[in-house]
Amino acid sequence: MTGDSLETVDMASKDMIFKPILEHGVFRFDCSVVHRKAAFPSVSFKNSKDWEVPIVSHDVPAYIPTCDCLQDQQVVTFEFSPGTSFYGTGEVSGQLERTGKRVFTWNTDAWGYGSGTTSLYQSHPWVLVVLPTGETLGVLADTTRKCEIDLRNEGIIRIISPTSYPIITFGPFSSPTAVLESLSHAIGTVFMPPKWALGYHQCRWSYMSDKRVAEIAQTFRDKKIPSDVIWMDIDYMDGFRCFTFDKERFPDPNALAKDLHNNGFKAIWMLDPGIKQEEGYYVYDSGSKNDVWISRADGKPFIGEVWPGPCVFPDYTNSKTRSWWANLVKEFVSNGVDGIWNDMNEPAVFKVVTKTMPENNIHRGDDDLGGVQNHSHYHNVYGMLMARSTYEGMELADKNKRPFVLTRAGFIGSQRYAATWTGDNLSNWEHLHMSISMVLQLGLSGQPLSGPDIGGFAGNATPRLFGRWMGVGAMFPFCRGHSEAGTDDHEPWSFGEECEEVCRAALKRRYQLLPHFYTLFYIAHTTGAPVAAPIFFADPKDSRLRTVENGFLLGPLLIYASTLSSQGSHELQHILPRGIWLRFDFEDSHPDLPTLYLQGGSIISLAPPHLHVGEFSLSDDLILLVSLDENGKAKGLLFEDDGDGYGYTKGRFLVTHYIAERHSSTVTVKVSKTEGDWQRPKRRIHVQLLLGGGAMLDAWGMDGEIIHIKVPSESEVSELISTSNERFKLHMENTKLIPEKEVLPGQKGMELSKEPIELNSGDWKLNIVPWIGGRILSMRHVPSGIQWLHSRIDINGYEEYSGTEYRSAGCTEEYNVIE
Repeated sequence: MTGDSLETVDMASKDMIFKPILEHGVFRFDCSVVHRKAAFPSVSFKNSKDWEVPIVSHDVPAYIPTCDCLQDQQVVTFEFSPGTSFYGTGEVSGQLERTGKRVFTWNTDAWGYGSGTTSLYQSHPWVLVVLPTGETLGVLADTTRKCEIDLRNEGIIRIISPTSYPIITFGPFSSPTAVLESLSHAIGTVFMPPKWALGYHQCRWSYMSDKRVAEIAQTFRDKKIPSDVIWMDIDYMDGFRCFTFDKERFPDPNALAKDLHNNGFKAIWMLDPGIKQEEGYYVYDSGSKNDVWISRADGKPFIGEVWPGPCVFPDYTNSKTRSWWANLVKEFVSNGVDGIWNDMNEPAVFKVVTKTMPENNIHRGDDDLGGVQNHSHYHNVYGMLMARSTYEGMELADKNKRPFVLTRAGFIGSQRYAATWTGDNLSNWEHLHMSISMVLQLGLSGQPLSGPDIGGFAGNATPRLFGRWMGVGAMFPFCRGHSEAGTDDHEPWSFGEECEEVCRAALKRRYQLLPHFYTLFYIAHTTGAPVAAPIFFADPKDSRLRTVENGFLLGPLLIYASTLSSQGSHELQHILPRGIWLRFDFEDSHPDLPTLYLQGGSIISLAPPHLHVGEFSLSDDLILLVSLDENGKAKGLLFEDDGDGYGYTKGRFLVTHYIAERHSSTVTVKVSKTEGDWQRPKRRIHVQLLLGGGAMLDAWGMDGEIIHIKVPSESEVSELISTSNERFKLHMENTKLIPEKEVLPGQKGMELSKEPIELNSGDWKLNIVPWIGGRILSMRHVPSGIQWLHSRIDINGYEEYSGTEYRSAGCTEEYNVIE
């Protein structure tokens, strides 16, 4: 809560993964210690052990919290007024506004998750609260252990976790952005990505040889489809042994990297935590010599089955292990590795009911992380600490390049080291729709660099589904196409000419917007602000905007996408925030592409079309897109540097503040101020002044000079807007949607492009995809409301329903109920 002064008390906690903050509108209270009364008004609450905790407030509190200890659990409840909206909770499926939902923070390998799945790959014990007035605050449970966040009742947050844990509140503030900036003081901001990482990434499980990788890269160039990165999944390894290369299929990774670099591509390679237990394998021998493995309760190394067979697992909670791993990464990077993909790091373990290692395994953690603890304490931060070790290894390899790491598992704060994606999604329309909310929730939980597997990982996309997904995916902060083994090809040209053209147009849009994306990431890195945000960020008081799930903001840029197969984006009802929002395009409008708006009062910077980041030069023409507000004014900024390295931390960058203002019939565009040591590049500026309805006026000049635009009379402007609207309407009516071609019988994974079905059996409801053998997405016991699959049961933690689960063709897992 806010306050003029705060009294600092000792709040040391074994569960902390970040420092307590008692400033920036943040207050932290801890049910595990007795607090002294502060010398200002406060509201107190008590739990069953009569601990008394002051909640700092100089105003009437926005909520009434209570705390109870029940059966070795601490339960904290916040009550807010009706009309309060909840967001955040990290990587979660389902709806954007979280009222009615329950989340369990327990990192889980959740292949084929659905809208009702309650535990995914990452844990963010955090809720963003928007009050009916538009004021916003945040609630963070400072615990790494299993945690239930219950939002099923309107206006009520109920947080349940074993052992005592502190609660940190942020705000209330006047805007949600201010809350996230405050949160960043506790958990850190996103690492500054190299600019190439904001381009398009092409991935598959797997491109099976260096020849196939080179073929994919060359096809992108031949077809003039923008792209910057090719990914190597697990099959590049020698028998799934990390830090090795298959001698027949990838005999010379350095030569492959050189060819890719010459063609404008970067190469990213996968590393998993599971290290094959095999004497003579140098990584296993080195790790055993250095005693870095997680141990069982009896002190012997834990052995769990993953892709290579029996594996041991590094204990990343220990600094010695992190240093050992970082040095392996350093040597690995010398093979031409540009980025690293950490997968399976929940950690996932095969052939066990819980999908992970036993909770009584032992970690020898550093004292500042909690010291020696069992796995239940460190499970949720294991993936983040692996990503940290990988990031530090890439730093060791080349201090003049920014690391790029992608992690599947994470915890709140992992954005300091890695980007993330939304895991093993499905090729269907529900998952396309969910991907927008999932990316936004991660951004609202401190992780702005995320995106889904475009087109869906499991199953076969149809041409329309893939094209539509590429249209919206090209606007996500992280933009990658990825697909599962055994499915059809899922490259942008794999679905026919109509889909290919839409994909090309979508990625051209992204590359023209890269100066804007890069600027947003600089702001996120330096302030903690989100990159992609829900539309209600434009007006938190407007309740109409709080449940909009098919649109989002990139700063002042608003994107509206259709996630319904039969409906183009132009046929949607676009709920716009108050004020001026002007539609525009790149002369590429299509029903399968999102509709774009620019907020009045804004200027954003665009680049000319290019096929990869390396093609763009700072001396190339720069486009300024201008949308005036009600007072005839607009402003915006552009961040520029080398696109890699750390020169920007030493002043070697240029931030330009552009302003536009209308006086009578003339709009003047100029530089108002600059930051950084860089000299302004000598380049032309192309100003595009939006009028409405897609109409615009053009003017050219030199960057740094004053540019004048003559505005026609009011009647002439109205005529331009009317003509543009009619042209747009006619174009969209005559442009057909990409064909929604039915998948032919017999194709692998075909049914995953269909909707799941619900089966009723007595007291049970099953949500099933009728795929190979049948895939159970969820199984709910109706009388009790207990969700058995991918969820928590009330006895003995997280279990699975018994039976055979078909993860993908030829890959099954057996499950048995323990109790």
